[in-house]
Amino acid sequence: MALVVSEEVRLSATDCRKDFGCLAGDGTDLCRVTDCIAGQVHFIECRSEGYCSYQQAFGDAALCGCPVRKELYRIYRV
Repeated sequence: MALVVSEEVRLSATDCRKDFGCLAGDGTDLCRVTDCIAGQVHFIECRSEGYCSYQQAFGDAALCGCPVRKELYRIYRV
């Protein structure tokens, strides 16, 4: 299954340094969303190596602010 988001969402991810690798696979390599609050705050378990400008530490957890990742979760629940 190919993962697809709107061009508008993709263009809003201006800080993506990973060349939208999240759209290349089937969702199995994505950072796992462990909790989502009101469809806006996404707690993640990061699976990727290296720096991500959208990841923020929150105590012992991590938050994801990537518009593409949020949209993938909203549409596909991955």
